[in-house]
Amino acid sequence: MAHFAKIENNKVMEVAVVENAVIRDVNGDEQESLGQEFLRSIHNEPDAVWLQCSYNHNIKNIFPCAGYDYDPSKDEFYPVKPFPSWVWNKEYKSWLSPIGQPTDETKTTWNESSGEWE
Repeated sequence: MAHFAKIENNKVMEVAVVENAVIRDVNGDEQESLGQEFLRSIHNEPDAVWLQCSYNHNIKNIFPCAGYDYDPSKDEFYPVKPFPSWVWNKEYKSWLSPIGQPTDETKTTWNESSGEWE
């Protein structure tokens, strides 16, 4: 199965599943454009932006959900950034605080103003 995310204003609106046969050309090669055309047609939205994504994170960074962000300059999906100071960690594919995770198990809430865990 192939997955596609519908994008509006760099936000993921929904994710759709398409049979692999739909996105294969006459040579059997997968073509993102075939899935895009198919989804525009069945939803009767000729100008909709559908981008192929991957459930196993092989395409465009991570598998998106509705509400995720799309960065067109990097051609990647991201979950919504929880706080302005947090940074993307490519290894963990998640947003992390600028000081890392708390070592004190009682501190579980991030305070953006102080830049500390409380």
